[in-house]
Amino acid sequence: MSPRPADPLLPTALMEAAATLLAQEGAGALTTRRLAAAVGTSTSAVYTHFGGMDDLVRALVHEGFARLHRRMSRVRATADPVCDIMTLGYAYRANALEYPQVYLVMFGSSALGGFALADEDRQHGRYTLESLMDGVARAVAIGRFRSDDVALVAQQMWIALHGLVTLDLGGYLVDPYDADACFEAQLRAVALGAGDDVRAVATSLAKARRRKAGADAPLEELVTPSR
Repeated sequence: MSPRPADPLLPTALMEAAATLLAQEGAGALTTRRLAAAVGTSTSAVYTHFGGMDDLVRALVHEGFARLHRRMSRVRATADPVCDIMTLGYAYRANALEYPQVYLVMFGSSALGGFALADEDRQHGRYTLESLMDGVARAVAIGRFRSDDVALVAQQMWIALHGLVTLDLGGYLVDPYDADACFEAQLRAVALGAGDDVRAVATSLAKARRRKAGADAPLEELVTPSR
């Protein structure tokens, strides 16, 4: 009898189940037995695909950043870099809302317990900021932003949006200042704080709002632009 073919979707299913267990029940629930039961497989599958729980959590963090990068890379550069930055913000939030458990693990917000992230894991995802830094650099080049420290401005924008998204996922933002109301106010604030003009910011935000549907689309439905 030939061996049963390996399920190519099993590693992803294991990572998704791990993220859910971590986010909902904490590190104490993340055992090979619970994980295997959650996806209907044997405990040996964890060791076959990942070598152990530490490596599984690490793979989950890397997969989370890969998903974020794929979504943000769909935001094409235009002649309005501030609009591009705002659209990247929509994409960032949409990714977190689509994969909330994975997002919380990526940034260590879940109770990881003994499955602690190493410094290299925390710094791994910095490549996802490249498109944001590019947008900031272009905004500086055309005089929309005043700072020459592109990395610092990008970092400040990321911190501002990450904080809002984390509060959103935690259910802390409610009417009348819910996440939707606060998000666009935050986009305006970071652009104005970087030195942009009030009217120019309003114009860019209106354009970004029209591009929002593409940023919000589920990742598997997004299609790479042909040109």
